Amino acid sequence: MKKMFDIQENLKKLPDKPGVYIHKDRLGNIIYVGKAVSLKNRVRQYFQSKRNMPSKVRSMVEHIAEFEYITTGSEMEALILECNLIKKHRPKYNVLLRDDKTYPYIKITNEEYPRIIKTRIVRKDGGKYFGPYSDVGAVNKIVDLLNASFALKRCPATAFPPGFRPCLNYHINQCRGICTGAVSASQYAESLEGAKEFLNGKNKKIIARLTQRMEEASEKLEFEEAVIFRDYIEAAKALSATQRVVMHQSADVDIVIPARGHEEVHVVIFFVREGKLVGRESYEMEASFEDDNKELLSAFINQHYSRIPNIPGELLLTELPGDKDVLEAYLTELAGRSVKLLCPKKGEKKALVDMAFRDVVEMVKTIDEKAAIAKERDQTLGREIFAILQEMGKAQGTYDGRDYRTEAYDISNTNGVDTVGAMVVFNGLRPDKKGYRKFKVRTICGQDDYGAMREVLSRRFNRVFQGDESFAVLPDIIFMDGGKGHVAAALAVTDAAGFDIPVVGMVKDDRHRTRALVYRRGGLSANREGTAADPAGSSSGENDFAEIPLKGKSLLFKYIGRIQEEVHRFAIEYHRKLRSKHMAVSLLDEIPGIGEVRKNALLKHFKSLDDIKKASLTELEQAPEMNRRAARSVWEYFHAE
Repeated sequence: MKKMFDIQENLKKLPDKPGVYIHKDRLGNIIYVGKAVSLKNRVRQYFQSKRNMPSKVRSMVEHIAEFEYITTGSEMEALILECNLIKKHRPKYNVLLRDDKTYPYIKITNEEYPRIIKTRIVRKDGGKYFGPYSDVGAVNKIVDLLNASFALKRCPATAFPPGFRPCLNYHINQCRGICTGAVSASQYAESLEGAKEFLNGKNKKIIARLTQRMEEASEKLEFEEAVIFRDYIEAAKALSATQRVVMHQSADVDIVIPARGHEEVHVVIFFVREGKLVGRESYEMEASFEDDNKELLSAFINQHYSRIPNIPGELLLTELPGDKDVLEAYLTELAGRSVKLLCPKKGEKKALVDMAFRDVVEMVKTIDEKAAIAKERDQTLGREIFAILQEMGKAQGTYDGRDYRTEAYDISNTNGVDTVGAMVVFNGLRPDKKGYRKFKVRTICGQDDYGAMREVLSRRFNRVFQGDESFAVLPDIIFMDGGKGHVAAALAVTDAAGFDIPVVGMVKDDRHRTRALVYRRGGLSANREGTAADPAGSSSGENDFAEIPLKGKSLLFKYIGRIQEEVHRFAIEYHRKLRSKHMAVSLLDEIPGIGEVRKNALLKHFKSLDDIKKASLTELEQAPEMNRRAARSVWEYFHAE
């Protein structure tokens, strides 16, 4: 039996050293991670008088059942460790950067002949990154424009064997033909300079050239071509629409300002590059309104700037966090050069911060309006789901205002082969993608959707009994992509597991649109479990089922449609991936010299058959388990005339 953790006894053992402390609840869940210059002094503060504690801290302390600590060599090491642990565990009582959206960057690769590509993944690989940009469509057009305008290399290959044939881009004069050996690295670098100038905000030349070509196309009545140039011009302007001179010095600066609405807390960054305001992004925070701005700024700077490639030399703030010095040292180490946190009191920088602050004040009004609309939509959906549960006899009284957790399931296969199941999760109107799960069906052969569904649901609920925390939260209602048979199959599993979870089927009309929800009256008893031949149970009849029409419930109708599309998409994607993998394995089996070990190594290294096909001879040689002969065998198989 596990010995109880004695908090007072362990407080005596705390060292007077810098480090990170970890608070846990009685279930062992990490609820808070903090850093300290002295673990002994900091951790003891939580267990002294609660009189002057903020209510959030008081609530956390009431849930602390034990704590751990990790000593570090310095306060900065503690800051880095704290950041990593917060990202990993996302504790309930920490201020968290909620936004996991990844905006696209435009990247100039670190190669002998660099390419210009769009990417959402930032690595310390020597490449030059521009962004982030919020207008994805504009980014796509600009990447195409720069590659076409400056005839840049587009293929990922870094080496070309003798006799390599140039691609179509070379023949239509949209690539200089690096693969032919006719272009030196210095000549190529000259053509790349124009693209770099544009990405650094100097876009007048390229916009003037595009405008001229658009006008020439119009004069020749080539209107389709003129529209293409017009779209390029609009994309170029969109990427630099907010660019205007705001500083006389050509400095790179971020202005970081908290934005507190009635319902949500955000941090807003204004990006100033080479003295020009080039963009603004807002990041939602999981924070209490009791957390002051200094704590909010400290948490945001720590978490946000640890994951981006280009940290500017200065961060301008409305007020300085308490751990300013250690944050500066941390950012300086990450950037490889000096980074300062400043709260300007006068001059050009103060005027810039004031301008940004005024913009944030207006932005907060918009945030509050959107939050109010979103809350009303959430409440409307909640009331409609509550009405469904009432009609099914699963709810009483009045709606309590909460968001309902829903799970939806679908099965996908091709003629009974490579059968998979998908589970998607929604909390109110929002999909919870961390809760999505996919299942490779193991026990069912052939076309048996009901059997496959029973297997998937059985495995999902068995994981609850096995203590798997990722499956521990049960849904308030289950949506099945199907009718009465699917409802009965699901109820057979929930009944056997002992869970009283409402189950409804999404019934479609002749146009494949969901017209109603179908449910079974009175649930399902164990002796009525259906089979593949009779999924609804032999003793069941049409009168056992009832329908809830969706006509006149516009929000619920859209919500059901979205769930249906999402679970179908998720199931199809997994099925296609599985099918493609099997096809790739079959194709690689035909290549001489490629056995089981090399086949698996190639798929693991290149991820897909398409990437294996595109790989150069050198890239194939460098892959694990490969040699020159095996690489040439693969390359010739895919490139033979």
